[in-house]
Amino acid sequence: MTRRILVIDDEEAIRLIIKASLELTAGWTVLSAASGAEGLSIAQTQQPDAILLDMMMPEMDGIALFHRLQAQPLTQDIPAIFLTAQVIATERQKLENLGAGMILKPFEPIAIARQIKTLLNWHD
Repeated sequence: MTRRILVIDDEEAIRLIIKASLELTAGWTVLSAASGAEGLSIAQTQQPDAILLDMMMPEMDGIALFHRLQAQPLTQDIPAIFLTAQVIATERQKLENLGAGMILKPFEPIAIARQIKTLLNWHD
């Protein structure tokens, strides 16, 4: 089964690295968005299997976007994994309380598909 992953990050280089990595290592289809608003729109129309979500973005940060996704019937069941350079214990606890996974930046491109599979319990 080909998984569809939506990457929402304001840094183009991060989006390109993740896209190349997931397509090459896992054969997944990668959708991408440069802002929270764009990501919300794509999530609603494309219904990806999972969302990789940058914590620190202008206008709407990752936590605010996560809450918007959770509030929408079309997107509330899509699992989200935060991409973050923040490793402060309180931030980690906040994400765990939201029920979202977390991948730390900088991440290892060849390992990111495996990390996603582990966080989401995907066995394919």
